[in-house]
Amino acid sequence: MISRGLQGAALRYFLAVVRTGSLSDAAVQLNVTPSAVSRQVATLEELLDVPLFERRPRGMVPSAAGELLAAHVRRGELEADRVVSDIQGLRGLRRGRVRIGSSAGFALEFLPRVIAEFHGRYPGLQFNLQTASPAAVGTLVVHGEVDLGLTYSRSAEQDLHVLHRQNAPVMAIMRPDHPLAHHATVTLAQMHGYPIALPGPENTVRQLFDIGCSERSLVFQPVLSSNQFETLTNFVLHGGGLSISGELTVRGRLERGELRAAQIRDPGMRSRSVELQTLAGRTLPESVATFAEFLRERLPPATASDHLARRT
Repeated sequence: MISRGLQGAALRYFLAVVRTGSLSDAAVQLNVTPSAVSRQVATLEELLDVPLFERRPRGMVPSAAGELLAAHVRRGELEADRVVSDIQGLRGLRRGRVRIGSSAGFALEFLPRVIAEFHGRYPGLQFNLQTASPAAVGTLVVHGEVDLGLTYSRSAEQDLHVLHRQNAPVMAIMRPDHPLAHHATVTLAQMHGYPIALPGPENTVRQLFDIGCSERSLVFQPVLSSNQFETLTNFVLHGGGLSISGELTVRGRLERGELRAAQIRDPGMRSRSVELQTLAGRTLPESVATFAEFLRERLPPATASDHLARRT
């Protein structure tokens, strides 16, 4: 009998509070009054005989029971979406939607190119791509807000299933005429004598770089710091000096010969991975599963050394 009560408007209102963190914001989202939202949440709490939220001065946070219920509701919504998508796709991949969350660097060129190639084969599919910090990408996947996450990771996360993982060493990037451009690998000490542009401290490649420098007592004074990767790349392209990146982020520019890349071989510069993630236990719609396999095949470089250093 209790399970029959876990359906309908009450769950929809409950999940809106989980997503927004407040009754008033949930009410705005649902176009109802805050009191209506409060009554539905109270009904669920009475039915389950357990608090679903911790009431705090700045909002409402799901309790342990609330987190469990939220996970149940999200999976139910995703399963319903999958059934509808699969019914619409019975004649093949003619219709469907793929929602992707990614770190910002992948959204510059790599993912748009893969999506364009896939769309050429299946023109009826639609895509939505949103960027977030590496940790936030996993949260988007777990909350069911995206179907796939492409991001950097340094440790396993609960409720995430990794469809593909590959090593993502930190690379030094430079123009083809830079003095280090003929090196396949470089050390932090070799880089120390040249001007450099660095991403902000919240960036995972910057964090590994800073740890490596600290262990070697090296202090870099960047000419430019920016959280926009295109800004850093243009600094390099205009002759400003070096920067740092992952291979996938600059793959297109390496293939076109605009940039050279050398792996930084100091210990610790390989301690992160690129992960293609989805929600653990979820059966993906055919459109999403097909695109995920298409994307997975295009993640590794063509060969182990193709893009690590291109020599003239």
